[in-house]
Amino acid sequence: MKQKHSFFLLLASLAMVFSACNAANKQQSPTDEDTITVEPRELHLSLLFAGDLMQHGPQIKAALQPDGTYNYDETFALVKAEIERADVAIGNFEVTLGGRPYSGYPQFRAPDEYLQTCIDAGFDVLLTANNHCLDSRRAGLERTISMMDSLHVPHLGTYINQAERDKAYPFLLEKNGLRVVLLNFTYGTNGIAIEQPNVVNLIDTTQIRADIEKAKAMQPDVIIALPHWGIEYQQLPSQQQRELAQWLFDNGVDHVIGGHPHVAQPLELSPDSLHLVAWSMGNVVSNQSKPNTYGGYLVRLELEKRDTLENGQPRLHPQTRLSNCGYCLYWVSRPNDNNFKHNYRILPIDIPDSVLTGMEQKNRYAIRASMRRLMERHAKGVSEYQF
Repeated sequence: MKQKHSFFLLLASLAMVFSACNAANKQQSPTDEDTITVEPRELHLSLLFAGDLMQHGPQIKAALQPDGTYNYDETFALVKAEIERADVAIGNFEVTLGGRPYSGYPQFRAPDEYLQTCIDAGFDVLLTANNHCLDSRRAGLERTISMMDSLHVPHLGTYINQAERDKAYPFLLEKNGLRVVLLNFTYGTNGIAIEQPNVVNLIDTTQIRADIEKAKAMQPDVIIALPHWGIEYQQLPSQQQRELAQWLFDNGVDHVIGGHPHVAQPLELSPDSLHLVAWSMGNVVSNQSKPNTYGGYLVRLELEKRDTLENGQPRLHPQTRLSNCGYCLYWVSRPNDNNFKHNYRILPIDIPDSVLTGMEQKNRYAIRASMRRLMERHAKGVSEYQF
């Protein structure tokens, strides 16, 4: 009797378990009356691009502290929020970190603190393929890369060897569900030979075409080329720039954001809004005194990718849309512009006079008028926005 009683208890327990499971399954499985709602998604990514991050001798001297360190915090203080507002901010690091002794033009060797300040200011990716990347020769190129790696800031354009290039280039950026490939190359290295096994990305259309094909295989949403090109101090793009840009678009690049001339050149959006080209954004910060080298513009791109529904399931559009783009103007105040009350300062073009010294106020009006005239003539399809 005891065994039989135990058997019936076991059957009763199993029945309760099966009953509970069936009830749970009924709750979790949709009936004919149930519906599943799949909400389409929108993926967004904002990219900010800045021009040439320079370090001339007077800038190094102005940043020197009594204890022998260097501080550039004030330089970026008033544009930091705008740089950080972007999901990803990209700038051209046009100096080497070759170690002491530091020097400005013509062969740039900046203090290590300058790199840290650029990172603290909000730059997420730095470009290194430019005509000054070999100013400290092979040792400087390799030390610059080593310093960037040690501070975990992504970079592209120069490489210690071919194996490192093969592994890291083209540069794939994945953020907010979108995939963006960046390409960076320079017209030259000021006549300084590239020493083996180092690699500097040059404007070589055979190599760039191979890089674009490799980029396409990464299945990106957007491919952006970042060339170091053009003629210094010229406010209009050269014929060579125009030909290369068209070649890049013909071969599958979506947008072209350039630098090197150290002055602002036109910013143009194609009539179909598929391609943006910034011929030159000018200097971010420098001590250059030639006309129109006192400032530039930041470029902001807003990318959007939407889901559609196919058989009740979300399906992403094959092409990512440039939903918005714009530029904001800034200029650089030097210590002698403010009676040495401040270090070099990057100032939004419409910053209130209350923030400025008397000489800065006077300079600002002339600079603002000059830069606005340039952009009103040459910013085709792209609007200015304020910090």
